[in-house]
Amino acid sequence: MNTVEKKRILVVDDEMQITRVLRTSLSAQGYTIRSAGDGDEALRVMKEWIPDLIITDLGMPNMNGLELCRHIRANSQLPIIVLSVREQERMKIEALDAGADDYVTKPFSMNELLARVRAALRRTSALPSVSPQVIEAGDFHVDLETRSVRVRGREVRLTPKEFDLLVYLARHAGKVITHRALLAAVWGDNSMEQPEYLRVFVGHLRKKLEPEGSQPRYIITEPWIGYRFEPGE
Repeated sequence: MNTVEKKRILVVDDEMQITRVLRTSLSAQGYTIRSAGDGDEALRVMKEWIPDLIITDLGMPNMNGLELCRHIRANSQLPIIVLSVREQERMKIEALDAGADDYVTKPFSMNELLARVRAALRRTSALPSVSPQVIEAGDFHVDLETRSVRVRGREVRLTPKEFDLLVYLARHAGKVITHRALLAAVWGDNSMEQPEYLRVFVGHLRKKLEPEGSQPRYIITEPWIGYRFEPGE
């Protein structure tokens, strides 16, 4: 039995057609699938069956996806991917702030969703039991003790805030991090209404980290939502 066959995914959605499609497609990839029609039912399922990943819709009766994210994050670090329609932009951002790891907008490509599932499960399996003093991720070598950074072997000098921002992004590589979460983590709760901090410092980081004249490949903008850090292979 390969590692994929051991992975359990809980699909939470009140639309039976979507649930059937997800169950069929994910099962075909070797995952074990259970489903629930809303957040309340999902929590009941999880009392006896612990998944490795949760895919949840946002707009559902009874307990919606946003409330489910909050309940799960209160006592678990299970990866969560939320499904949303474009009109749910505000709820999508709130779900990411509440602890969701990623999102896919309906209608979605099944290949895209499968890629997001694989990425989320890889990140979970790679999490260390304690916070490392050195972050090795793709093209990046970040030493937290000496506060030094190398990108593909090239030393990059960062200001203290630039370094703190990079460390937070690197620790959440591949995840969508909202503007609000980044501001709170690096500048504190009082800065969350001052997004210009983020634009300026992300701009500085890109100039120092990205190849000159290229499109951003390490710090990816998620329009209206935040950023995703992709450290390279």
